[in-house]
Amino acid sequence: MADTLTATIRFGVDSGEKPSFYQSYVPGEVTQYSGASEAHTVEITDARRIGRGFTLDREGFQLAANPTRVKDFYDDVEVAQIYNSEVEAIVSAALGARRTVCFDHTRRSSSDAIRTAHAARDPATIAHNDYTDWSADKRLGEIMGAEATALKQRRFAIVNTWRTIAGPVEHWPMAFCDATTTKPDKVLKVTRKTDDRVGETMQALYDPAQKWFWFPHLQPDEILLIKTYDSATDGRPRFSLHTAFDNPLAGRDAPPRESIESRLFAFF
Repeated sequence: MADTLTATIRFGVDSGEKPSFYQSYVPGEVTQYSGASEAHTVEITDARRIGRGFTLDREGFQLAANPTRVKDFYDDVEVAQIYNSEVEAIVSAALGARRTVCFDHTRRSSSDAIRTAHAARDPATIAHNDYTDWSADKRLGEIMGAEATALKQRRFAIVNTWRTIAGPVEHWPMAFCDATTTKPDKVLKVTRKTDDRVGETMQALYDPAQKWFWFPHLQPDEILLIKTYDSATDGRPRFSLHTAFDNPLAGRDAPPRESIESRLFAFF
C-alpha cells in the first residue's frame, strides 16, 4: 500500500451565519445539517507507515493496542459494566490523568439497516471537532454537577475513544488532522441540537496547509484516542479535527462500518 491516498473530505464554509445540525434520536434517521459545506480532494497519509508514534498532547490523536472483554457492544449493560472502565484506563494512561470519567457512548454504522436495528447514528462526514470552550464547560456542569466548579479550577480535557465493533474497518474510516497544522482562524463554531439539549461544536474550514492522516485496516483490538477539548493553554493542542471519509480503497464486498465512540473527561 502507498504511503498516501487521495480522497474527498467535506469542510464547512463561513457564510457569515452560524450553521447548526440536528441529531435525531429516531433509529436510522440521519443527521440534519444547515449551513454551507464544500468538498476538497486532500492527501491523507498512512499513519502506520510514519516512523514515529502520534500522541494526544502533540498531534491530538493516537492509536493504541487495547483488547476488550466486551462481547456485544450493542448491549448497554455490558458496555456500562465492562467498557467504561476499559476506556477510562486507556485514557488515563495516555494523558497521565489522575481521574477519568466516561460519560457517553455513540454507535455508528454506514448501513441504513444496522442503524435502524440498533438505533445507531450515521458516520460524521464533515471535518469537525466535538467541543468549544463554551460547550465543554457546559458539558462538564451537566455531567459532574456540583463537582464541576472545583474540577475546572485545574486542567481538564475531553477525549473521544473510537473502535470498530464488527471487524476491520474498510468503509468510511476516520481521518485526523495533525493539530500542529490547524490554524485558529480555520474553524467555525456550529450549534448542535438534540431533542433534549443544545451544545456547540466546530467545523473545519479548508486549509491546504492542514496535514491529514489515517490508520488503515483498524482492528477490533485497537482503539483510537482523539482529544476534543483541553482547558490547558500552554501550547499543547486543545483539539483535533477529524472526520469519516469515503475510502477509495474499500472493496465493493467489504462489510459496512460499525463503530462505537466514547467520550470521557480527564482530570489532572
